[in-house]
Amino acid sequence: MRAIKEIVVHCSATREGDFHDAAHIDRMHKARGWKGIGYNYVVLLNGDIENGRDISKIPVGVYGHNKDTVHVVYIGGLDKDGKPKDTRTKEQKHSLIVLLESLKLVFNKATILGHRDFSPDTNKNGKIDKWEWIKACPCFDAITEYKNI
Repeated sequence: MRAIKEIVVHCSATREGDFHDAAHIDRMHKARGWKGIGYNYVVLLNGDIENGRDISKIPVGVYGHNKDTVHVVYIGGLDKDGKPKDTRTKEQKHSLIVLLESLKLVFNKATILGHRDFSPDTNKNGKIDKWEWIKACPCFDAITEYKNI
């Protein structure tokens, strides 16, 4: 088993309410030239959790930060106009907590972060400010929301 230091939460950057699943993301990622879906787990709109890339294999989620991470994505993250928005359904919120808690049982020293938390701290103030984000993903503050897991 890989040594896991971080569990990274993503959004799929798809419009609110649009149905997508692991198979759809797999096709998208293959179209980019990847070997398949980059995420280890996918949380659907109804809260169902689908497996993505096998957890024993290195995922593709954050450039330069994949070897020792697990990647979880929820479907959504954009409003109807394509702008970043926390679109998680109550079912997705519940399933994310359940999934993250179970991952922390296995990888108890891992830190939970959002994809945006890997943006560079360009002003060197020790935190990633909103204006420094390379992307808004996952469209909510995963560090704060999941700090007690």
